[in-house]
Amino acid sequence: MRQDDGTRGYLITFEGSEGSGKSTQISRIARRFESCGYEVEVTREPGGTEIGESIRHVLMHAEESSKMAPETELLLFAACRAQLVRERIAPAINSGKIILCDRFLDSTTVYQGIARNISAEPVKMINEFAVGDVVPDITVILDIPAEMGFERIKHRHNDMPDRMESENIEFYHKVREGYLMLAKTLPERYLIIDGTRARDDVEEQIWKELRKHVI
Repeated sequence: MRQDDGTRGYLITFEGSEGSGKSTQISRIARRFESCGYEVEVTREPGGTEIGESIRHVLMHAEESSKMAPETELLLFAACRAQLVRERIAPAINSGKIILCDRFLDSTTVYQGIARNISAEPVKMINEFAVGDVVPDITVILDIPAEMGFERIKHRHNDMPDRMESENIEFYHKVREGYLMLAKTLPERYLIIDGTRARDDVEEQIWKELRKHVI
């Protein structure tokens, strides 16, 4: 998987409800891979490109987003993902890099499909159209109780909650259940990690599992 050996790169996505600690763990795991000699690219959804960051603002922070229909939300996330795949992820895979992505197509399956109650077939079709043949090699799901995620968001001091972070506890329950259901469908791709533990312990658990697949 090293960039200089001419092999294909590796796409690792991180999923979980709001407050699960994805961003923290991604930065830690990136440092781990870099210390082993890998070239690492870190990105996020929605966002990751100039176009994607503009879409992110509409999805998460624009005042008018409170009126957004679930179907509009679904299509905007897919548009952002399509750009990210073609502009950054696919080229990084082709150049042999490790790509760590904060959310990817599974977020749409869970948030827009399960939690927003959009039927599975159009969500699947739109996801597939957006990503083409780019599918995660491994997906790390940081699992925490809905109540813990809710509390973590309330006690953040760096930012005002975005639109997703402002959802109610019932929404958080649906999201958690959705991820756990999804993981059962393809256990060879998903790693369920207990996100309630101390950050160092979570990092060690993730690294131990990823080393089995990548290094």
